[in-house]
Amino acid sequence: LFDGIYPFYLQQRKVSVFDISTIIVIVVFLTFTCSFLLIIPGIRGRARLYWTLRVLLSLVVGVVIVAVQFTGDWETGWVKANTSYKSFSRALVNADIGLHVGLGGVNVTLMGNPVNQVNETINYNEHFAWSFDANYDRSYGEGLEKGLPSPILYVAEKFTTQSPCGVHRQYRISSHYASATLWVAFCTWLISNMLFSMPVLVYGGYMLLVTGAFMIFSLLSFSTVRSSPMCLIQFGTATLHTVYGGSFWLTLAIGLLCIMAGITVVALHYFNLDLLKTFFDLREDKAEEYQEMAEVYVNSHFVNKGL
Repeated sequence: LFDGIYPFYLQQRKVSVFDISTIIVIVVFLTFTCSFLLIIPGIRGRARLYWTLRVLLSLVVGVVIVAVQFTGDWETGWVKANTSYKSFSRALVNADIGLHVGLGGVNVTLMGNPVNQVNETINYNEHFAWSFDANYDRSYGEGLEKGLPSPILYVAEKFTTQSPCGVHRQYRISSHYASATLWVAFCTWLISNMLFSMPVLVYGGYMLLVTGAFMIFSLLSFSTVRSSPMCLIQFGTATLHTVYGGSFWLTLAIGLLCIMAGITVVALHYFNLDLLKTFFDLREDKAEEYQEMAEVYVNSHFVNKGL
């Protein structure tokens, strides 16, 4: 202890938007993309363009469904304020305070403006998990023992189970169901790719519709927390307000893309099947049929005998 106060010390911090899990997911899908780009020159004609569109769009959908599970910007907010830096101290610092809500927990960011103040480097980013295999209150207690800055502890305390705000259970349950729904969407995305490759095009379109529907359901599940009253997170006269972040809107965009693609595939199946088969490189070329017929050999002996 330093004068009865827990000292600040360096520790491993979690990035607010991207972490190791997200990077691994992106690298895996980039590997698939590069592998496909290596073989795409072997496809001739317009089919090369159709294959490129189909595969790249499918990979984009898959990487978004998996990656947003680990991002921390489903809901985000920033505020600039003059606030106390640590307990039992009258020192005030000018800092940007950020709150980033993900499906697995919250990240609280504290960045000094400027970074070096009160003889210290003020640049913190702490993660507090609330997934079912984690204990949020214990993470918050460890933060108290480490002597984290007061603004971080103040924001994190709003989401504890003992907080008068009472939002911990709502955020935890809604995030859990949003994550589970996204994993179901990932499974239906895999099934749609299998159906397209069999090929059973109309059923692949139906599974794309199901994939988009489950992605929208995940957004509805997460957005239920907005209907509950949220305690004010106030620093003096400044108030921290949160809005939907990039992961939320990206999931919405990809979900709508899946629904539109599914509707297009189903509509083409019933109204223009030839165009659909052409896009999926299943339409037989009549010129090739004629060429195959020209290669048929006729025994002239039997022809003359018949005549």
